[in-house]
Amino acid sequence: MNSSCLYAGQVMHHRMKPNRHRFIYRVTSMLVDLEELPALSQRLKLFSLNRFNLFSFHERDHGDGSDRPLIEQVRGTLSQHGMDLGRGHVRLLCYPRLLGYVFNPLSVFYCYDEQDHLAAILYEVSNTFNQKHNYLIPVTDPAAPQVRQSCDKAFYVSPFISMATRYHFRMQPPKDRVAVCIRQTDQDSAVLHATFTGQRRELSDRSLLSTFFRYPLMTFKVIAGIHWEALQIWRKKVPLQPRPAPPSERTTLVTDRGDERHETI
Repeated sequence: MNSSCLYAGQVMHHRMKPNRHRFIYRVTSMLVDLEELPALSQRLKLFSLNRFNLFSFHERDHGDGSDRPLIEQVRGTLSQHGMDLGRGHVRLLCYPRLLGYVFNPLSVFYCYDEQDHLAAILYEVSNTFNQKHNYLIPVTDPAAPQVRQSCDKAFYVSPFISMATRYHFRMQPPKDRVAVCIRQTDQDSAVLHATFTGQRRELSDRSLLSTFFRYPLMTFKVIAGIHWEALQIWRKKVPLQPRPAPPSERTTLVTDRGDERHETI
């Protein structure tokens, strides 16, 4: 029961152009080993799997939204893309439900092989229009202290950023510390820097209760903050971008060469 934990830290967004805009919020994310979820639900009084509690995790909040176990969905997606990791661990960094509510703009699945080497990262992106899309990127050097990956934007997220941009990920896999750093660029320069950095905390009833009182209604504040910051950007007269139809494919596979191809999974 040592893999699942909390990460207390902060989210930072710094928009570079056409008008600068920056904000920082303090948050706590949860890292869950998907195989540990049933045992966590039994051990913790304040955390439940697929049912209401102060904190909870509902598998249908991720993946295809079905009742199929989430770990089977992730392993199936990897296998269909030629990455059969056997019984390797899958660990998910996300916000849990708090009093039954959550919105995760980005959920990160760290996918390990049976030797516990990080083999791939699956980025699950959600927008406020109830749409999701995945970027699946193999890890070419699992021994590196930081994982650097990139891909073209294929899915509409912000109404103030063009689709003609590229994501550059700089990831510090979860250990005592975790970092998710994203630099979004257009053909000329950086458009947005977004980061989450956090320090590991034990996952216990005591730490969950402390999190609740330190960050009351945190998951409600996430969605409220998204709309509040959007209003501030709109007031700075940043032009709105047209919203295209979402990709018909659920997953964009990014090859080792940095090429993207779409798969229906």
